[in-house]
Amino acid sequence: MANNKKMVEDITSMEVDFAKWYTDIVKKAELCDYSSVKGCMIVRPYGYAIWENIQHILDAEFKKTGHQNVAMPLFIPESLLQKEKDHVEGFAPEVAWVTYGGSEELEERLCVRPTSETLFCDHYKNIIKSYRDLPKLYNQWCSVVRWEKTTRPFLRTREFLWQEGHTMHETAQEAIDETEMILNIYADFCEKQLAMPVVRGKKTDSEKFSGAEATYTIEAMMHDGKSLQAGTSHYFGDHFAKAFEIEFQNRENKPQTPHQTSWGVSTRLIGGIIMTHGDDNGLVLPPAIAPIQVVVIPVAQHKEGVIEKAQEVKERLAKQFRTDIDISDNSPGWKFAQYEMKGVPLRLEIGPKDIEQNQCVIVRRDNREKTFVSLDELESKVTELLQAVHDGMYEKALQNRENRTWAALNLDELIQIANEKSGFIKAMWCGDAECEAKLKEVAGVSSRCMPFAQEHLSDTCVCCGKPAKSMVIWGKAY
Repeated sequence: MANNKKMVEDITSMEVDFAKWYTDIVKKAELCDYSSVKGCMIVRPYGYAIWENIQHILDAEFKKTGHQNVAMPLFIPESLLQKEKDHVEGFAPEVAWVTYGGSEELEERLCVRPTSETLFCDHYKNIIKSYRDLPKLYNQWCSVVRWEKTTRPFLRTREFLWQEGHTMHETAQEAIDETEMILNIYADFCEKQLAMPVVRGKKTDSEKFSGAEATYTIEAMMHDGKSLQAGTSHYFGDHFAKAFEIEFQNRENKPQTPHQTSWGVSTRLIGGIIMTHGDDNGLVLPPAIAPIQVVVIPVAQHKEGVIEKAQEVKERLAKQFRTDIDISDNSPGWKFAQYEMKGVPLRLEIGPKDIEQNQCVIVRRDNREKTFVSLDELESKVTELLQAVHDGMYEKALQNRENRTWAALNLDELIQIANEKSGFIKAMWCGDAECEAKLKEVAGVSSRCMPFAQEHLSDTCVCCGKPAKSMVIWGKAY
């Protein structure tokens, strides 16, 4: 067990330095590595396998609701980008430009896409002619570039992987329904697949996406009490379409402008998984997206028949679960620590005594609970335990959120909570952007969302004392 202890000591405790703890896990669990390209990361196979599982589940959900995948160009001509002024101004500080092709200077600068609204609009102008052409429900899986000043793996890098949906609709209500439906798909995915509780709500005008009429968001609380914007869905109304002169013949045979949405999640979800569920021994992965759901560890594998039985068990489980086996010459203690580090939901141990009794030992990663399982019930018990791991992870994360959610009725209370505690602060707001800006200045918190599930805490704004319009969740965020 000395090796086990040494490996665990290599991870900084989250209570000592949360940022260092996060970086240690990302590196030691081999999720990604820094590259020679400043601000960009290399997603390693284990990290990419997590992303592939996220992509596989969400892609199926999008297709169930009629969405199709497309591929748009990487570059956007400057003139095309300039058609939507608010959008351009919002992204201007983050845009990377291509000015040369080979040795020749380009006649027009090309933007490396930070997002693709303008490209989709340019395309939709050519293919939408009639109400019969609507809705257009498109999505793409790609990478985008935003020239971030600071780098934090999965959370903030200059290039990152994501999906971006871009849809056009006949009516405003259909587009609004789309944004809300997608937000619920994201929220259900986070809660049912990632065991990550989220708050569903709407962004304030100052926090909404550039060029959007409304931005809907899911906000998740990390272990340290900070918020992570885990996914967003935007309603654009028709002004993007007007800027690009997109029109169709409506049911009365008159010209009409369609209504637009866009929505996306990215590899920052992987950062969210780490910071919601991880511990001082490494990753704790939700079973739904874990690259390895069960790892088989033979104990006393030098003894006759142990490796053979372990391989037989592995082959049985591999028919239903993502299963691996470790028959290396490393000690069992090293292997236990290694797969804890990687967050494998279930560890199955089998040795000579287990074989005699037709059983194995299964250890849960989330709470290290051991269960003796008859090999006759193996598959059903593994199914049951994987669900138990998910449920346990969700309840623990939910409890963390509940324990770190506070209510403030006046400005002094809010400032005190923000200075002395971590987490979400529920407080009433008048709707004035000046009050929102003041809270950021004096308390260091931003508005995370106006939850759909509103609570009436008081009649007055926490900042100015004027009549309140909505309850807002405030907090510090990644």
